[in-house]
Amino acid sequence: MIELKEFAVPRRNTDVMKRCPELQDLSREHHTALKLALHLKRAVASGDEAQVEAACAHVRTVFDKELLPHFREEEQCLLPCLESAGGSAVVARTLIEHRTLQRLVRELEIPDPEILLRFAELMAEHVRFEERELFAAAENLLGRETLARVLRHSDRAA
Repeated sequence: MIELKEFAVPRRNTDVMKRCPELQDLSREHHTALKLALHLKRAVASGDEAQVEAACAHVRTVFDKELLPHFREEEQCLLPCLESAGGSAVVARTLIEHRTLQRLVRELEIPDPEILLRFAELMAEHVRFEERELFAAAENLLGRETLARVLRHSDRAA
């Protein structure tokens, strides 16, 4: 998990979404991604080149260690089932955004505050989309039993 306690994301009771237990691990990872996006936005806002460079390096590491495995679980386990159940539109958007985030993080090999900000903004928007639309569609179209079967939480560390 990413430890960014100094960049806590304020939460209001109205922002808390009830999530079925089968999606809670992915949902918790989304909260971590939102904290990362806030950290990146603050680095850009600082105007400090060293902070931007450090943030670019940090996001590349976190992307490889945490975000790619998260994307992989969604793409290999959740999205195929959801598409088969009629969720093509949310699946397509999810895949497009995953690829865009992957492209942006590759571009950050050369630190650039504009690209870093674009990555942070898309990451925050993407997380909110998945929480509000993708996961809602998964709960409605697949149900808890199917979600429990396709999301093999014991295999996530692999």
